[in-house]
Amino acid sequence: MGDQEEENYYGKHGTPQKYDPKFKGPIYDRGCTDVACCILLVLAIVGYVVVGIVAWTHGDPRKVIYPTDSRGQFCGHQGTANEDKPFLFYFDIVKCASPLVLLEFQCPTTQICVSKCPDRYMTYLGAYLVPADLQYYRQFCVPEFGDLSKAPIEVLKDKECPAMLIPSTPLARRCLPAIQAKKGVIMVGNETTYDDGRGSRRNVTELLEGAKKANVVLEMRQLAMKIFEDYTVSWYWIIIGLVIAMVASLIFIVLLRFLAGIMVWVMIVLVILVLGYGIFHCYMEYAKLKGEAGSDVSLTDLGFQTDLRVYLHLRQTWLAFMIILCVVEVVIILLLIFLRKRILIAIALIKEASRAVGHIMMSLLFPLCTFFLLCLCIAYWASTAVFLSTSNEAVYKVFNESACQFSGQTCSPEKFNTSNVTKLCPDAQCLFAFYGGETAYHKYLIILQFFNVFMFFWLANFVIALGQVTLAGAFASYYWAFKKPDDMPAFPLFSAFGRALRYHTGSLAFGSLILAIVQVIRVTLEYLDHRLKAADNKFAKFLLSCLKCCFWCLEKFIKFLNRNAYIMIAVYGTNFCTSARNAFFLLMRNIIRVAVLDKVTDFLFFLGKLLIVGSVGILAFFFFTQRIKLVQDTAPPLNYYWVPILTVIVGSYLIAHGFFSVYGMCVDTLFLCFYHGSYAALLL
Repeated sequence: MGDQEEENYYGKHGTPQKYDPKFKGPIYDRGCTDVACCILLVLAIVGYVVVGIVAWTHGDPRKVIYPTDSRGQFCGHQGTANEDKPFLFYFDIVKCASPLVLLEFQCPTTQICVSKCPDRYMTYLGAYLVPADLQYYRQFCVPEFGDLSKAPIEVLKDKECPAMLIPSTPLARRCLPAIQAKKGVIMVGNETTYDDGRGSRRNVTELLEGAKKANVVLEMRQLAMKIFEDYTVSWYWIIIGLVIAMVASLIFIVLLRFLAGIMVWVMIVLVILVLGYGIFHCYMEYAKLKGEAGSDVSLTDLGFQTDLRVYLHLRQTWLAFMIILCVVEVVIILLLIFLRKRILIAIALIKEASRAVGHIMMSLLFPLCTFFLLCLCIAYWASTAVFLSTSNEAVYKVFNESACQFSGQTCSPEKFNTSNVTKLCPDAQCLFAFYGGETAYHKYLIILQFFNVFMFFWLANFVIALGQVTLAGAFASYYWAFKKPDDMPAFPLFSAFGRALRYHTGSLAFGSLILAIVQVIRVTLEYLDHRLKAADNKFAKFLLSCLKCCFWCLEKFIKFLNRNAYIMIAVYGTNFCTSARNAFFLLMRNIIRVAVLDKVTDFLFFLGKLLIVGSVGILAFFFFTQRIKLVQDTAPPLNYYWVPILTVIVGSYLIAHGFFSVYGMCVDTLFLCFYHGSYAALLL
């Protein structure tokens, strides 16, 4: 390469590192980098702790767990007057069908806490004539009601008791009508109509509409309860499956240490065989369902079903699975054919990475430290979010059936009966509406929630960055050691971890801050997209889609650049911007090698993860569907057998990803060290 050509080439792609024959690995004599970002991170963490303390002081998670009556009191909470009254009872659930439910998130009817839901039809006018019935009826009146001799008209006018009782069942801790369908007819207690307690008969369908609006998430709650039941009876088998995945991953990694080349080719063949078996199994299920009643129903005609087992009785489901697996199989085979030469180079790189991991075996356990710190970040963010969202005060509003100028205004239950509202609007009630507030703290709650989300992303990215720079420093010390392991530090992983925290906290904070800003913007765009789903503005939807795509690409690029910048920080001790620039230009000078070798190694690692996850997933499928005769009676009875299977599959992938991420970081570090050193040597 001529001087002019060399100048033009390096002008575009930066100046390579000068060769230093005395350089023997990560620089130990280094200084602190990006101190301003370090100070900013410390101040942000202090502010985050203050926000958490304020939220925990004002918040009350009971507002999420327990239903609340018309006075803002919790039903079933220990240490309160309603301790033995866990269920919420609506005086007139038909009013829950009112549009006010969607506007105020509260039914415009009196609600009280009861010990049990009513189990019979009854009206107050009818119960008043029978002492035994009146005594039963009394438990569904407001707690202050005690004058059983009071005229029924006055009792109903003062809304001290409901006009009627309807057979109900507790669902989500709320008493909802025990509605059932017989031959397409909606009934409650074998009746299609009911007495509303005011001398008229009403259709049961009105109760159905009110019940739907009273709790729009009941069906999903039932699904959640069944899933929870499945977890309670299968959790130990899930843990056994995850342990098997961990052992399989560890054995695979250990075998890579000694048989990298053979293991890679065995892994490739096994993945092809596993996918082939999946195709064969799908075809057998597809053929077995031929001629069975209902098996030819299309997925679009069936629609969404909470019981996912229904889909497995459709031929179209197995046909779709078979097509997907065939496509994956063909793509993998074609990639193996066209990348066979690069695979040999990638295998050599994996062999060297195996030697590095063999000298630093503690690196395989280091992802557990990162996982633990991430769990702390998630736990702090989730608890702070719950306390912030429940730190509002009880807000009471005026509800009425007829037109009233005070409707929707805030009110005080203690002063309501003596106010002018009851005189101008006789049927008005002061009921608990929702949790809110008018103080400065409550006005800025949305900002505190936004800060909570932002800090979660920043700290989570910082923890991941700390793990990456620690592994990079440890593997770089292996690469630059002339005599291995004599020239390596006694504890390379702890040495790298100490250097990262002592000198480069600011640089890690800088890189993770940039990534956190992009991720928060992406979350904001997703929120706006969700809000605009009901709108007909196609231009706004198109613009949002473009922005989401652009920021998704930007996030991927920043993650890739940060990862390589952290390697340069670990090796040379430079600040974030310098490290990012050097890493970027180094990659640009080797763009073809990076694009091919990096992706080939990623592909091989993906096949390894696919092999482990596929094997454990197939084992879990046969076990939980009771198809293994030796342990057929051991499998627990389940509502949805896909619950533990999916849990095992997802957990196995995370476990395998944790082990292979160490190999991935090792390969990237050795790759960058090699090209940085080789270019420096070429300049001699």
